[in-house]
Amino acid sequence: MKPQIAQLGYVALESSDIEKSIAFFQKIIGLELTEKVGEQYYFRAWGDFQHHTLSISPGPKGRVKHISFRTKRSEDVDLFAKQLRGKGYEIDIAEAGTTPGIGRAIRFSAASGHRIELYYDVLKTEVEEHRRSVLKNQTYKSWANGISPRRLDHINIHTSAPGNTAYDFFIEELGFRMNECIETTDGQLLAGWMSVTPLVHDVALVAHESLETTARFHHISYWLDSSGDLLRAADILKESGLEFIGPGKHSISQAIYLYVIDPGSGCRVELFTGGYLIFEPDWETIVWRPEERALGNTYWGDSITGNSLIIPTIEA
Repeated sequence: MKPQIAQLGYVALESSDIEKSIAFFQKIIGLELTEKVGEQYYFRAWGDFQHHTLSISPGPKGRVKHISFRTKRSEDVDLFAKQLRGKGYEIDIAEAGTTPGIGRAIRFSAASGHRIELYYDVLKTEVEEHRRSVLKNQTYKSWANGISPRRLDHINIHTSAPGNTAYDFFIEELGFRMNECIETTDGQLLAGWMSVTPLVHDVALVAHESLETTARFHHISYWLDSSGDLLRAADILKESGLEFIGPGKHSISQAIYLYVIDPGSGCRVELFTGGYLIFEPDWETIVWRPEERALGNTYWGDSITGNSLIIPTIEA
């Protein structure tokens, strides 16, 4: 059996202004602080079950150190290592505990240029009594502070890797399914929405002819339960003096969105709801053409293109 990825795990972010980033993610976005180790902060949403879905540490500039995925079985970690080494990829080992809450992991550079971590073993940290939900199937109390998204949803990354090599890597080596894409008539992929779960995308990958670096990180996305929650989020961001894009609706994914920038790291955060799930085993990729791209990005509402808030994506 080929090794498989179960889900998106967490994003390891560096911030050039750690105090601003902590205040943003904890007080405004409303993530729960799981643990602080030295200058490393570990956060999760109230509905996330793993130790963390976002780590933040200080650095000279905003960047993403690595993107982490959990495998379906413990043995899949070593099976992926063997498979990737056989294709010439250099594999680094991160022993258990290198990252709090995470077991033994492998790290490597994907064909897109992004640093990827794969792991299976996790520590499901207990929640203090005063923060614990009365629901046995939920970690923290709902709506404890700020916007309070339920869970991590997906990431969006950019690459200047040649041709379709980055997409092929995620599909052939990591086992992702291409659910929707933007493709030229000669088969060149310009963007792809890929998943290993029933979500429309766990990873969105966008191709560029050139970037300042091969790999960029566009945004991390957290899930809200309803469009009403998204409108409440807009009020909170406005009261906090933050500019944002949205609300609007994507045609691709059919989700309702809102985008805001972490003032500490420059990392873009998407607040996300709606959309659809894919359960069909014979799903056929939905193909959009370049001339349909504007419609694909914005079905209605505040457009994500041509907006003054669009800034260069941070390095990955």
